[in-house]
Amino acid sequence: MTDGVTGRYATVRAAVLGTGLIGGSLLLRLAAAGLDVSGWDPDPLTREQARSRGVSAPATIEQAVAGRDVVFLCGPLPTLPRTLAEVADLTAPGCVLTDVGSTKVEVAAAADRLGLTDRFVPGHPMAGAESAGLTAASPTLLAGAAWVLCPTTGAATVAFRWLTGLLVDLFDARVVPMSAPAHDSVAALASHVPHLLAGALAGAVQRSPLRDAVLALAAGSFSDGTRVAGTPAERTANMLLGNRERVLHELAEVRVLLDELAGALRAGDAPALTAAYAQAGAARSALRGRRFTPADREFPAGGDHGVEVAWLRGLGDAGGHLTGCRIDPDVVSYPAWLPVAD
Repeated sequence: MTDGVTGRYATVRAAVLGTGLIGGSLLLRLAAAGLDVSGWDPDPLTREQARSRGVSAPATIEQAVAGRDVVFLCGPLPTLPRTLAEVADLTAPGCVLTDVGSTKVEVAAAADRLGLTDRFVPGHPMAGAESAGLTAASPTLLAGAAWVLCPTTGAATVAFRWLTGLLVDLFDARVVPMSAPAHDSVAALASHVPHLLAGALAGAVQRSPLRDAVLALAAGSFSDGTRVAGTPAERTANMLLGNRERVLHELAEVRVLLDELAGALRAGDAPALTAAYAQAGAARSALRGRRFTPADREFPAGGDHGVEVAWLRGLGDAGGHLTGCRIDPDVVSYPAWLPVAD
């Protein structure tokens, strides 16, 4: 990730609405790259904090989004459909709109209802921290992140291509193309259920009469397993409720495994416990040692882009990602990587 940006994105004018941890980190990175960027937050103190860090932070949304080429919606999940409608009315038809919410189906459906699928690209950078607010934001927080974008056919494919290039150029993002339902299903197990498990473990300790003794002995396994329990409670609740059915489904699958482990432990079945943990260890090793092979593709720049979007979604579903998007007059090219099978 370079400090500045050149080429087709050098003159981009951006706005970031909602400057908490993720939005603030976006804002600071865009500013560090030398782009014309403005940030807006409903909290006047947060806007003042942005100004103190040398970033434009107008008093109103109208001022923040005026004349922008791209607007990032970074407020709380329940506010996104309403903010999307408001920003669409305030921006030109060519302005690309995207968000960073941790669930995608609801906001994608809102864009469809509002007739905005030609320029709204649902997005979700897979990065964060248990801290919150602009004071915790960093221009490097999103560097190299897996960043889900949800492509659709028609004019929105053009917006997807443009936004993919921007995120790769500015953040070294690994853009993961997925449909909104696929994202929410995957995120349920990759992110949302871990929040439930962390909350359950940390909550059990908080309720225990031996709490202080447990905390005195807590080491890496407890700290790693409960890290996201420190996330602001309202943010976690919004995320879980926004993906409720998928989270409950995946939680049921996890409970099956917990019951199997408990049964083996109750029976004193060492081979069953060993086999279960060997299986779990394989997933952990795969996370740390994944290997990839090139999967580059080209598509016609025009048309309805149906084949292109089908390939993009398949790439994401298979665990692959994009590392750029080159757009020529007749052809669009995607450098991409697919994981090598174990």
